Amino acid sequence: MDNRPIGFLDSGVGGLTVVRELMRQLPHEEVIYIGDSARAPYGPRPAEQIASYTWELVNFLLTKDVKMIVIACNTATAVVWEEIKEKLSIPVLGVILPGSSAAIKSTRNGKIGVIGTPMTIKSDIYRQKIEMLSPDMTVTSLSCPKFAPIVESNEITSSVAKKIVYETLAPLKGKVDTLVLGCTHYPLLSPIIQNVMGPEVKLIDSGAETVRDVSVLLNYFQINRSRELESKHQFFTTAGVASFKEIAQEWLGSTITVSHVDLEKSEENDV
Repeated sequence: MDNRPIGFLDSGVGGLTVVRELMRQLPHEEVIYIGDSARAPYGPRPAEQIASYTWELVNFLLTKDVKMIVIACNTATAVVWEEIKEKLSIPVLGVILPGSSAAIKSTRNGKIGVIGTPMTIKSDIYRQKIEMLSPDMTVTSLSCPKFAPIVESNEITSSVAKKIVYETLAPLKGKVDTLVLGCTHYPLLSPIIQNVMGPEVKLIDSGAETVRDVSVLLNYFQINRSRELESKHQFFTTAGVASFKEIAQEWLGSTITVSHVDLEKSEENDV
């Protein structure tokens, strides 16, 4: 038994898709979430900068005495998960391996598509993981640099979003039967993505798959939270609170408190 919270980090609001799944699967666990919306998206940034920013988020979560950290960002996972996992004494999960495993289980014809940020696609990590687990798979990767900014600006139902998704995904249409949403922002666009790709294509939400691994590790290390305790989730953003709160409450379906944090000064302001 361990009643400390689980820490989640992301470049912005995308990791909320993982938190939502955790609240559904493990409602008794407590969440501390930090989204670095002030510097989102991470995808176009150089690897050294992504690593530096991610470590700042990790160190912030460590000040909150978390028992586990979930890097709910594919770009950060691709760049620095291995390093963080090696250096911390608590379990650290990324979102790429669970998504890769789920895609292999899902595909019927061995043709898997992966969409992600420029850095995630450039790293080629999904193809490497999928082919490591199942060498007979054919993986087609596609960078979608405009998707995360659409989500961060809360334009997920706009006509602009539909146009961008349609045009960006055109090269994948008819070529895959399974599509990995290789950025935790992308499930917020999943209705449009599904409409573009067609009903026969299975969408894999890497974040949702990761929560299954969280559950396994909680059991393995015997660090589940007491079911008798009330969960008091905490959400932090490095950018404006209002926009983050609007997206978060709509996506999570509950009223939450969001605090602004300045990572350089470690100041928090509740709203």
